[in-house]
Formats: sequence, C-alpha cells, structure tokens
Amino acid sequence: MEPTSYLRCFILLFSSLFLIILLRSWFPSHGADFHLDCSQYSSWCTTSKNRIQSKFNVSSSTTEKNTTKHKPIDDHFADTPKHPLDPLTLQEINKVQSILTIYPPFFTPNFPSIHTLSLHEPEKSTVLEWKKGDILPHRQAQVIAFLNSHSHVLVVDLDEDKVISHGIDPASGYPMISGEETTIATDVAQANEEFRRIVVSRGVKLSDLVCYALATGWYGPNEEGKRVTKVQCYSKQGTSNFFMRPIEGLTVTVDLEKKEVVKISHTGNDIPVAQAKNTEYQHSAQNKLTSNMIPINPISMEQPLGPSFSIDGHLVRWANWEFHLNPDPRAGVIISQAKVRDPETGKLRSVMYRGFASELFVPYMDPSEGWYFKTYMDAGEYGMGLTAMSLVPLNDCPHNAHYMDGIFSASDGKPFVQSNMICVFERYAGEIGWRHSQTADSSSGRPEIRESRPKVSLVVRTASTVGNYDYIIDWEFQADGLIRVQVGLSGMLMVKGTHYENANQIPEGDNMSGPFVSEHLIGVVHDHFITFHLDMDIDAPDNSFIKVHLVKEEPPPGESPRRSYLKTKKHVAKSEKDAQIKFKLFDPSEFHVINPSKKSKIGNPSGYKIVPAGNAASLLNQNDPPQQRGAFTNNQIWVTPYNRSEQWAGGLLVYQGKGEDTLAIWSERDRLIENKDIVVWYTLGFHHIPCQEDFPIMPTVSSSFALKPANFFNSNPILHVAPTVPNDLPTCSVASTSS
Repeated sequence: MEPTSYLRCFILLFSSLFLIILLRSWFPSHGADFHLDCSQYSSWCTTSKNRIQSKFNVSSSTTEKNTTKHKPIDDHFADTPKHPLDPLTLQEINKVQSILTIYPPFFTPNFPSIHTLSLHEPEKSTVLEWKKGDILPHRQAQVIAFLNSHSHVLVVDLDEDKVISHGIDPASGYPMISGEETTIATDVAQANEEFRRIVVSRGVKLSDLVCYALATGWYGPNEEGKRVTKVQCYSKQGTSNFFMRPIEGLTVTVDLEKKEVVKISHTGNDIPVAQAKNTEYQHSAQNKLTSNMIPINPISMEQPLGPSFSIDGHLVRWANWEFHLNPDPRAGVIISQAKVRDPETGKLRSVMYRGFASELFVPYMDPSEGWYFKTYMDAGEYGMGLTAMSLVPLNDCPHNAHYMDGIFSASDGKPFVQSNMICVFERYAGEIGWRHSQTADSSSGRPEIRESRPKVSLVVRTASTVGNYDYIIDWEFQADGLIRVQVGLSGMLMVKGTHYENANQIPEGDNMSGPFVSEHLIGVVHDHFITFHLDMDIDAPDNSFIKVHLVKEEPPPGESPRRSYLKTKKHVAKSEKDAQIKFKLFDPSEFHVINPSKKSKIGNPSGYKIVPAGNAASLLNQNDPPQQRGAFTNNQIWVTPYNRSEQWAGGLLVYQGKGEDTLAIWSERDRLIENKDIVVWYTLGFHHIPCQEDFPIMPTVSSSFALKPANFFNSNPILHVAPTVPNDLPTCSVASTSS
C-alpha cells in the first residue's frame, strides 16, 4: 500500500475514533458504567451520570402485561421545534452548553452548576402574530447558574450563538437545589465521624442509611451568607418505605459551596426508630392471605374507533379544543394558547394564553429544632418537572393514554430525558354532559322525551414526587368549554418520631405537633398551597376582572310575603388591590374575566368565571418568616397586569429567599388592570391533619377549581353533540373455556 494510502487510512481511523469519543461524552451509553443508584435520592436523582435516562419498566409489583413499548431514546436526537413555545430540544440544550463553555465569565476550570435551563419564551406579541408556516422567532434559552457564591441569570440566543443578557444576583435567593448538590450534601454528612457515631448510637447501621437534603427556608440575618441545606436520615432496614423510620432529632447542616458540615443538631437521643413492621407499600410485599377485600375486576374505557385527540409535536387537538403543551423543569407542565372552537362560526377563539402551577408552599406546623425550617417551596426549590417520575401505565394513566417526555438539563448543562412524565388521555366515568326527561301527555298527544349526553373530557396529567409527597396535577378540558384544574396529594407522610407506642400513653396536656398515626410516629400537621398562573386572554389579551357579589335585599313592605332575597351586583376591579380576593362563606361572589369589547348576540360581554371547589387559607402570622416568603397565599385570587418577568409567585430565586420578589410584592404597586392584558392567580389550599388511614401510604385526596364559560357562547355549545347508541360500541362477552 502507498504511504499516502496509509496516511489517509490513519486520518480516517483517527477521525472516526475522535467522533465516537465526542459523541459518548455528549450522550453517554446506558451500560453498567453509567448506571446511577437512585434508591437513596428518589426523584432528585438527576446528576450528570444519568443526563440521558433510559426508559424504564414499571415497578416490579406491576405485571408484565401492564408495561408499554417505549420508543428508543435516539428518537429525541432528531427533534426540531415547530412552534415558538416548543421546549428546548436535546440538540438545543447541547448548543447552550457549548456556548457557555466558551463564554468568558464561565470559562473557568470549574464550570458553574446549571440549576435551570429552559426556553426563554419570545415576546407575547410575537407569539400571537406567528402563524404556522412562518419562520420561528429566535430560539433563546434562560439559564440560571451558580458560580463563586453568586446567582447568574442569563439569556442565550441560539440563532446568534451568544449570551445576550447576563444578570448577577437579581434577587435575594439562590437557584433551586440540584440533584448533584443533593448527592454532595448527603455524602458530606455521611462522611462526618460525629454523625456516624450518633447514627450507630441510635441503633442504625450505616449501611441502612437513606438521607435527604432539605431546603432550609430563611429565618433572618443569622442564616444568611451561605448556601446551605439540612440533611436528615432514615433507616431502610426491613422496608422500602424508609420515610416511616426517621432518625428523629438528628439534623446536619451542610455548606453546599464549601462541601463541609456547619452544624450537627442531635435532640432525639432517647427517641426510638420506629419498627419496619406494616410499613411496606409494594404490592409484592403484601400478605394476600390476610386481606378481606373483595377484588375489583379490571376496568377500562374502550374506544373502538381509537382516540379522538391528535398530537402534532406539542400541539394538542381534541373535540373543539386546541392548545400547546410544554414540559417544564420548574412548573411541570405549561398549557399555552388554549383555544376553543365556536360551534356557530367554526372559528377558534382564545381562552387562555398560558397556565401553569407557579409555586407550591408546604409549611409544617412544628417549631422544634428539627422541624421549624420545613416550609418548602416545591416548584422553586426542587422543580415540579425535574421531580416528575415516569407515569405507570394502566395505573397512573389508562391504556388509551399518549405519553410525552421532558428534555431537561443536568447540573453540567448536558441534557437528560425525563421519560413519560406527561400523559394525555380521554376520560369517561359515567358522568352526564346534559340531560332532561319529559313525561308524555296523553291529552295533547305529546310523547315522552328522554335526552341525555355523556360527558367525555380530555386530561393532561403529571405526577411529581417531591421527596415523600406525590402531586398529581390534571388539566381537564371539557367539550362545553370548561377547563378544570385538579390537584391530588398522595405519597408518604412526613412523620416525627416519638417515645409513645400507644395513644393511651399520651398525657392530656402533651403539646404534640400532630396526631398519633402509628407506633412511635406522629403525623405532623401541615398545609399545601398551590398557586396557579392563569394568563387569561378571553377573545383577545385586553380583559377586565369583575366581582359579581350576591347581595341580600328585603322587598318593600306589603309587596311580597318574602322577607329576603338575593340579587347580583357587579363591580369592575380598577387596580390590583381592588382584585385581591379572600373567600368568605357568608359573603359569596363570582369572579369573572371578561372582554368588554366582545359582546354576545344579546349584548353580554364575552367571559369566563373562576369556580372554586374546596379550599383553605393560610392561618400563619404574616410576620412569620415562612409566610413572608409565601405571602402569595395571603389571598386566594390576585390579578396583575401581564409582565413577562412575573411568572413565579414565590420569585425567580426561591431557595433561601427572603420573600422580596413575590406576587404579594409586585401587587403592592397597585397597577391598573381594567381592560388590560391581565393575569389571574388562583391559590388552591389544603389543611392536612393526618390520621391512621394515611399510614403507611396516603390515599389520594383532591381538590380543584374550574374556568367556566360565562356568556362566552351564545348558547349551550354541546347542544348538537350526538347521543351514544348501542351500535356505536362493540359487543363483548367473556370467552368460554373448555377443560
């Protein structure tokens, strides 16, 4: 062979080898070398080692027939954005990381920790003007990073290949805790000799430890100046449900920057670690011989002609609805440009530009050393998308569901896949859309009339596992134009260890922070508040907020045998403070968002109303540090003028924040909101007083609110829906078997 041929072969071989190494550095394989044991870190396990998570089967307790065929991970390599609001693709996240590695402030031996990397949405006006077939607006990414004790907020333009905006410490808080930091904090704690000695003295083997890094909140100047976390641990000996076996009173404060222990608090030396007995929740571990429950036969909604919805990239179409669906690392899921088709004109009409869970505030009601700081902001401190685990087919979602992945960034800026984190499905549970019956009248020859329509809806679901708690959030779209938002709470209680083994041992005056739920365990009382950002655009961006009061009146003397009646009185909110609403049972009102420029055939303004279901309000003092941070829960409804920078009710940087950048602070400006582009904020609340039935795992408890058309349509929009008849469905019977 000629020397030049040898040289060509060598160059080709070297180039191929270099390309393979480069690709493996970007997209690691899924072999044993790259497997990360997530058993200790649950949903926060998103370090660089699993930056591209492989699809995984459902738990071992689910039978093989319940699994689904997952598409190869390689499918995401070719993803391209089709819509201005499409999330960043895997390739785009890689491009952001490449731009940052040569960006001078970050061009250091220690690349900064990336805490959030997500789409920086185009201006609202740009999105509203865009039509399918138009060139996409510049694709941009927002990056929140932490470097040299400072928070950095950047905007990276992917079309121009450069950083176009860079702010440092724009607020008092820090970025959310990352999976990598969780691992570092727990490793630092477990390497500490004093900590190890305490654990052994409590009767727990070091090999049985499961530890969590917990957000610390903010409690004054003494806790400032350090980015810290508090580590608490459990024993996994004998159970997968280690949350029911806390090592009570042991808290390790870790400096996340210096990677060192700041303080060890040990106040529970004489409190036993609860036994593992009866704590297991996996089906495979249950003793079926002792169960007295009559089994329920499998149940399913059949669709002989297939599902009625279609999904094109991130655009969902179903019945008269069309909306955009975006997996988001912080919010979990964002619903954008929700439009409903008018049955009379056939045109799509705007209802909501953007809706998502903006923040979750979870304060526990125990002031002791190991508990006072447990006042979590689950979206801003952990991320509802980053903690959204793969949904379990046939159990989390029915068999007709469509699954969607999230593509997010790990701490090193490289992408990973949060597989099957969203499901979309149609639901029919035997509910009625509308009905009326009319008896026959033989004298007039009028026949009997019975008309009824089934209520079928479309559901978008996520389930985020934030440590011990699971949050199931549903966006449900109905054919009659209603949008229902439901939040379900499940998972494990956060329990406190106690000396008591039986409720009979508890003295009458014992000031426990919650009910006794099992041997040596207290279920600490706590709240959950979920604040939703609802950018309502009823037929156009400029809307008004109307309070429709129910007012008691008395008829004039002698005009009626009645002594009282109710009438409505409308009030248009002029400014932000005028629209701050606290619900009152004996001062009922309706709350409408209307377009004063769009009228129905009979002259009513087009609108939607907010329909609350069960709710709860925060009872904490407003000067209590957790409530200062969670001041967005001071009202159940707020209305603000649209501001691109005001998305997160608890502020952009929540971790150890002081509450200086919250919805409550913005609203103090009392800006004008009448006939403006406005955002409605709705807070859904739960008071949770635990009971024995919440042990060892909680049955789901739910609450909701609805966005309901109010003079939006000229008449019932589902009047023309056809009834279902027996011939529409297949006839099925149980097949006989021969012995």
